[in-house]
Amino acid sequence: MTSKTMPIHSVPTNIITGFLGVGKTSTILHLLKIKPKNERWAVLVNEFGEIGVDGNLLAGQYSEHEGVFISEVPGGCMCCVAGVPMQVALNKLLTHAKPDRLLIEPTGLGHPKEVLQMLCAKQYQKVLSLQKTLTLVDARNVSNPRYTSHDTFNQQIAMADIVVGNKVDLYQEEDKAKLKAYIEKQGSMNTELTFSQQGEIAPSLLTGATTSQFLPLNHHHHKKEDTLLAADIAIPACGYIKAINSGEGYNSIGWRFSSNKIFDYKKLFKFLNAIVTQRMKAVFITNIGSFSYNLTTDGIVEQRVNHCSESRIEIISEHVDDGLETQLLACLAELQTSL
Repeated sequence: MTSKTMPIHSVPTNIITGFLGVGKTSTILHLLKIKPKNERWAVLVNEFGEIGVDGNLLAGQYSEHEGVFISEVPGGCMCCVAGVPMQVALNKLLTHAKPDRLLIEPTGLGHPKEVLQMLCAKQYQKVLSLQKTLTLVDARNVSNPRYTSHDTFNQQIAMADIVVGNKVDLYQEEDKAKLKAYIEKQGSMNTELTFSQQGEIAPSLLTGATTSQFLPLNHHHHKKEDTLLAADIAIPACGYIKAINSGEGYNSIGWRFSSNKIFDYKKLFKFLNAIVTQRMKAVFITNIGSFSYNLTTDGIVEQRVNHCSESRIEIISEHVDDGLETQLLACLAELQTSL
């Protein structure tokens, strides 16, 4: 029997969840960096916005030749529409990658308990082996009602096998104790707590069967099954496409630009640093190369990327600035503005 026809069986699978800007993608990038070279790892990413940046960001850092396979489900919670978007993407990813491990990153505004329930469906019981669920938390947020009153934030902690207090280098002395007390209140009796900086966690945290139990499921924001997402639409002749999304008390606005739209690096950097928002992620093709940008309440991080097929940006905020598009278009390099 060839490798192409061998059945996919008991793939170790981890959900890595956490609220907006806590460092989920950084954690996955770290794990991919230290994964065994002889193993094939698959990553299924979900984003709240319709543009989809994380998949491009991960693919820009790692290739299939390195044993890393990426798939993305943009446009909100991947468990929506009876799980159809997630199932289609997951089935294709498993068939193509035949992975030794699967990492699933739900959107920070998604509902991980429903994702876990989907993975426990009959068709996946022999295909997947559900391992530890990791929830990343910024301990500074457990004193902020914006987070503690949000159902998704609490659900992410309640379902965790391990809570990772990320960004520990930015904590005050009392933040660790506050997080520990909050987990004792919101988590399960078996929840473990550890701390990390810049998402650098030990791969051993992934190992072991999950003990997470299902919580009652609540109705939440859904996309219609026949809605065509901006991530899947051909970019029109103008060279860019815009998309908006809303739910869970937040709004997103994003844009995709065709590969012939080159941005002026200096203008773009100034624009991105002036954005005031809860969350921004982007990958851009500029006149000096391709870069990724990650903006949280702690500031903006820029990294050069190996490959970028098109420029994408997603902004998540409670209130969207209508003037952002004009400012963004003004960042195009002069040679490209007439295209």
